[in-house]
Amino acid sequence: MAPAPVAVAEARHRAAALYERRAATWATGSAAEDGPLLDLPLHPPSERAALADQAAAVDWVGWWRGVPGVVWGTRQWASLGQQKVPERLTLRTPADLARFAGTSSHWTRLSTRCADMLDRWGDAVRPVLRRHARTIHQVDEIDLHRLHAVVTWLVEHPDSGLYLRQIPVEGVSTKWAEAHRSLLIGLVTAMTGRPGLGLLDPPSLVRVRFLDAALAPGGLRDLAAPARELAGLAVAGARVLVVENLQSLLALPDASGVIAVHGSGYAVDRLGEIGWIRERPVDYWGDLDRDGFAILDRLRAHCPDVRSVLMDAETLLDHRHLWTPDPTDGQAVLGRLTGEELAVVALLADHGGVRLEQERLRWDWCLERLGL
Repeated sequence: MAPAPVAVAEARHRAAALYERRAATWATGSAAEDGPLLDLPLHPPSERAALADQAAAVDWVGWWRGVPGVVWGTRQWASLGQQKVPERLTLRTPADLARFAGTSSHWTRLSTRCADMLDRWGDAVRPVLRRHARTIHQVDEIDLHRLHAVVTWLVEHPDSGLYLRQIPVEGVSTKWAEAHRSLLIGLVTAMTGRPGLGLLDPPSLVRVRFLDAALAPGGLRDLAAPARELAGLAVAGARVLVVENLQSLLALPDASGVIAVHGSGYAVDRLGEIGWIRERPVDYWGDLDRDGFAILDRLRAHCPDVRSVLMDAETLLDHRHLWTPDPTDGQAVLGRLTGEELAVVALLADHGGVRLEQERLRWDWCLERLGL
């Protein structure tokens, strides 16, 4: 059975799909194209089909008349005589394809901007422009000029050691930088060949709560400071409790001799810089999931005797109604866990890769087992 004639709408749909897939590559000249970008057979009707429905055949030919890129052929039919019919659609340039697909304005904006950036910064940024073509097209003109200015300044000052706020470009803010961070880093690192932007990051703060008022330095029971500054405090106390969830940390009641510290996920390495934490018995309360045990494993690199709490098999199995799927892949090697902890990791996997977040546990039940 012969293929059905291709309608103009169907061809436009195919062209638009091809444009969506390839526009970024074309706009950045990232790959040479041999031959036309789209060469689509249109499958004109046969003589028999045209005789069966002459009106439809005439309409179909009419739809294609005047469409740029159509290759016409001649048919000599016994019943209908000589007929000119569209045989294929051949579009050779991105501009031609965009015009047919209805994306001309998109192409003009994207290709012009990419060409300008390549002219400014050279071939090194070509892969970055291809990856971020959507952002480059969408950003407004004011932000685009700001981006040009910021990138140029950062490339010229790769070791500025300044905070973002100090860059001498009008309108640069933390919010603006976060919105354009991926493109900004990609462009700068492509040109400098160095990781990062050469800027200072805000200091990473460790949140600490002194559950015993008698231990609080200067009466400050809840504070956040860089690890190196916390390390300089003269701190007493018998026990450190590292808590993964911030809400859980904030909800802890007063307790004699206890200092509670926010673990902050994989940033738990910072706690190794604080001598008074390393010198005390440390309990770690994390989520019952792969990440929780990986963080515990990492903390043990600095505090080898840290003890896990509420991360046992009993807690896990008693709360199976609160389990949720764990999205992590579970490939990390956890060489510092105890046999009991590894057994819990195996249980999580055996039940289909589940997790039990600490904030789902009943609060009074947690406090009883924490001894608070």
